[in-house]
Amino acid sequence: MIRNATEQDFDDIYVIINDAAICYKGIIPDDRWNEPYMTKEELNQQIREGVHFTCFVDEGRIVGVMGIQDQGEVNLIRHAYVKTVKRNSGIGSALLLELITLSTKPILIGTWSAAHWAIKFYQNHDFYLVSEDEKNRLLVKYWCIPLRQVETSVVLTDRPYKNKLTKGVNQSDPLIKNNGTFGDGLTLSGNSLAVGAYPESSNAASIGGDQGDNSASRAGAVYVFDRN
Repeated sequence: MIRNATEQDFDDIYVIINDAAICYKGIIPDDRWNEPYMTKEELNQQIREGVHFTCFVDEGRIVGVMGIQDQGEVNLIRHAYVKTVKRNSGIGSALLLELITLSTKPILIGTWSAAHWAIKFYQNHDFYLVSEDEKNRLLVKYWCIPLRQVETSVVLTDRPYKNKLTKGVNQSDPLIKNNGTFGDGLTLSGNSLAVGAYPESSNAASIGGDQGDNSASRAGAVYVFDRN
């Protein structure tokens, strides 16, 4: 069962966050690791700043939590954790889909750049990594975190925000209309947008290569668009 958290759930949320966050130990930079990973004071501060938690309840006990924070133009997914013994059982997916369904705004998600399993999880749910420059801009604008954490984090966006990033690209371009994998990855730098297309067949070795050479099956391709 999925339900909104109440004040009475505070201690359970605190325990689950710190139980699940142990997976970061030895993975994220040592100077970012703390024990406990999140103190009760920090959790209280997050709630005061507008993070609303949703809980997954199994047999009467909370086994997963995920927060959402309204930041005006966007919603942020915050503090997504599943009890260690319940991981890989669909709880995280259920919570994420619940918040996606309820959100009426584009969604941004921040996580550690070294947490490859978390990044893959969100990518499997139709979220996309943004470029380093865009990541830095978003973390400074919408999050309140130390500079060191900005340096060691990534940001993923949902499709509505990704579409906002690609605004101005000619959507009638046959590369976009005919390639079902177009848009699997995005990198924005200045006025240039690189768009991944996996697993498109291509043997072009570099930008400006032979785009008609599709002899390398499912090798993937990158299209670069310049905004004039």
